[in-house]
Amino acid sequence: MRFFALSIALALAAGSAHAGALRERLYDPADGVMVVAHRACHAPAPSRGLISEIPENSLAALERCVALGVDMVEIDVRRTQDGALVVMHDAKVDRTTTGKGRITDLTLGEIQALRLKVGDQAFEAPPTLCAFLKAARGRILVNLDLKDAALADQVARVVHDVDADDWVLFKAKADLGAAPIADQPLYKNLAFMPIVAGKAAKHAGQLGEITARQASGIQTIPAVEMDTLKKDGFIAVRDAAHVARIRVWTNTLAGKGLKGVADGAGDRSALTDPGKAWGGLIAEGVSIVQTDHPAALLDYLDGQGLRGPSIAIAAAGSPAPALFAAASRSR
Repeated sequence: MRFFALSIALALAAGSAHAGALRERLYDPADGVMVVAHRACHAPAPSRGLISEIPENSLAALERCVALGVDMVEIDVRRTQDGALVVMHDAKVDRTTTGKGRITDLTLGEIQALRLKVGDQAFEAPPTLCAFLKAARGRILVNLDLKDAALADQVARVVHDVDADDWVLFKAKADLGAAPIADQPLYKNLAFMPIVAGKAAKHAGQLGEITARQASGIQTIPAVEMDTLKKDGFIAVRDAAHVARIRVWTNTLAGKGLKGVADGAGDRSALTDPGKAWGGLIAEGVSIVQTDHPAALLDYLDGQGLRGPSIAIAAAGSPAPALFAAASRSR
């Protein structure tokens, strides 16, 4: 019994050490390119012997991320009719589960009676946020996409309750002239990343101002996420992030219903020419990439030696890559 207890303690300590190392990497823009799995690792990964698709935002997809060595998993959080927090992207359960209806009209019990699905194959029940964070704790970083900003307080309480403060990343859109969001009491002892959207300013210079302002607070931010920026906006945000010594996050998502990076920099192009798509963005200063194909991105990064420290970062003021049309995020 004593040996068993010691084994559990050592496993927990190892997990915490791993999460701590990932958090340190997150706050060091020179420590290699980090990989974020969009809605967890649901896509097949043929190069790793994983040929089947599994449900997005599932515990099975979380385990696949951990097995692949992904740095961070992105999940979506919604609230049920009776106030529980569940992990699901859509407002309705129709697309991803065996049931139908809006999450806000269903109780937690009704949702957990459903099963996540891929095609005609049913899997596990949709996880609660609490269950997902407990499963991820100490093993991988978790980025939370709150589908309603009003959920932030409740989500933060859950994060605290399951002792996941050190490996969860919150995010929210930053407006022009807004004070650093990371300094709000809600985010004390939590990692926070501002999102800079193209619609937040009338010209590129103001997007750079938003980035600099958000990075000027008392609490250090690790990164800035770009949302549908044009070339000049990309340069302005990237350069401001470079000066502030924070990471630049972009998404290369592709597919119906998702905002993608056009003209050769999205996931679809990356699967055939990763050097042009992912490599072009990385060469211009992107150091966090969110993708639906994390295994393929990991293969590319490992092959190019881009997972270790001292990666090359574009100098401030340099032009955006020719393939770049827009850095965007999925909502």
